[in-house]
Amino acid sequence: MRLISWNVNGLRACVGKGFEESFKMLSADFFCLQETKMQAGQIDLQFEGYTSYWNSAEKKGYSGTAIFTRHEPLSVSYGIGIDEHDHEGRVITLEMPDFYLVNVYVPNSQDGLRRLDYRMTWEDDFRAYLQRLDSVKPVVVCGDLNVAHEEIDLKNPKTNRRNAGFTDEEREKFGTLLQAGFIDTFRYLHPDQVTYSWWSYRFRAREKNAGWRIDYFLISERLREHLNSADIHTEIMGSDHCPVEVSIF
Repeated sequence: MRLISWNVNGLRACVGKGFEESFKMLSADFFCLQETKMQAGQIDLQFEGYTSYWNSAEKKGYSGTAIFTRHEPLSVSYGIGIDEHDHEGRVITLEMPDFYLVNVYVPNSQDGLRRLDYRMTWEDDFRAYLQRLDSVKPVVVCGDLNVAHEEIDLKNPKTNRRNAGFTDEEREKFGTLLQAGFIDTFRYLHPDQVTYSWWSYRFRAREKNAGWRIDYFLISERLREHLNSADIHTEIMGSDHCPVEVSIF
């Protein structure tokens, strides 16, 4: 079973840069998007054989998630059930027969770390949400988690030490999530591989491969034996992020 996750940084813009061709080429069972930046009805995007689910932010042109799936879920939920967090379209959960699929766009701590305190609250609440799901059946989590966990996960760790996405606080929370029973699939299968999933639009960062790995697939520990592969599609353009992939079962 092939799953893809991609922060498209504005789906309408990405459609104008070959999104539909990339979607068909990747041919995933589940295709999860973050930062769609759309309201309902702003685009008519359908693919034969897929059903889509959308969670838009109340603020126009901001955040938002979507899932295209070939498999009918038992149930679909939006958000994590906490009002403080559920106005920005950041989470969609599909309940499948054997697992939960959680698509997430984690809040950015922003310039000057002005949203870091909120991010810490989000981290604790989102982890608790995943643990509740995990107590029922295994969980697959994907999306833009807005953190580079270790120094290997970004080009310039020393100069980014206190920047959003590489603060000690964010990295520690990611470690706590892994300790709560989840596996970083790419790093588990490729412990020493340097591959990034996001590059700034500034300073020709992608051309220089001065990137960060902030897009992930995490799985419950008990899915370890079902993990087949994990990849990062750096060759696919259309956004400042590239798609990431996992194959399970």
